[in-house]
Amino acid sequence: MELGAIKPGMTGHAELLVGDQHTAPRVGSGKVRVLATPVMINVIEAAALDAVERLLPPGYQSLGTLLQVRHIAATPVGMRVRASATVTKVEGRSVFFRVEVHDEKELIGDGTHERVVVNVAKFDQRVQRKLSPL
Repeated sequence: MELGAIKPGMTGHAELLVGDQHTAPRVGSGKVRVLATPVMINVIEAAALDAVERLLPPGYQSLGTLLQVRHIAATPVGMRVRASATVTKVEGRSVFFRVEVHDEKELIGDGTHERVVVNVAKFDQRVQRKLSPL
């Protein structure tokens, strides 16, 4: 399987209007009513998917394997956040990204993300084997 269509510099984006359901108390990651870090991570992964998923061969998808991010500023309910993920390198089945998240005022998060491209049918077979008795 060749990932030649995916090149460094390709960028994807994802946006979210922060609602109460996206806050730390609602997702169990804290007590302050601001955008939860796990939700910010979800927006980052959506941006990475936007960058590359449409370029994968039929029957393949990418899975997140590593995410190193800083969540450096709080975003209140009612404000929009936008994540970008830029491909920095493609190595074998792995795709590497530089990621950033901004709200309407400032940078709120940044870091790196890695995804691996898998054959969905083969991956599902491996997962289903975990359900089999030993």
